Amino acid sequence: MTAPKTDPARHTEIRNAKAGRDYFIEDRFEAGLALKGTEVKSIRAGRAQINDAFARVLKGELWLFNAHIETYAFGNINNHDPRRSRKLLLHQHQIRKIIQAMEAGGRSLIPLRMYFKQALVKVEVGLGVGKKQYDKREDLKKRAQTMDMRKALKERRA
Repeated sequence: MTAPKTDPARHTEIRNAKAGRDYFIEDRFEAGLALKGTEVKSIRAGRAQINDAFARVLKGELWLFNAHIETYAFGNINNHDPRRSRKLLLHQHQIRKIIQAMEAGGRSLIPLRMYFKQALVKVEVGLGVGKKQYDKREDLKKRAQTMDMRKALKERRA
């Protein structure tokens, strides 16, 4: 029997836990990320965090701010700054669509997850509208109701 072609431990996915809770996500885009070599090694080791990250438009380009990619443990003097801004790589028509949506007002660009696609690091970004406090409460009520229903069904089956 042969070994599996892909090692599941190497396929790291970093998720933004706050995105679904704080925003209604309307559109999603897959963007490349301009990184340095030691940053890729840190992401592969799972040493990244995008919970507080956001994206902005600067001079017609999209940039990812506040994403924390830990310095590589086995690096040297060429290590990177953990919180540096990183360029998001998208097609020009996608950038125009995002800029138009953000200029219309009320929308922000939030990174949802960071993952490897073959050997490349990709970031899934979403155009989102911020939730109000009452929207968050409604979500909690719905979640509690579904948990109660599942619990009742489980008791009924047993």
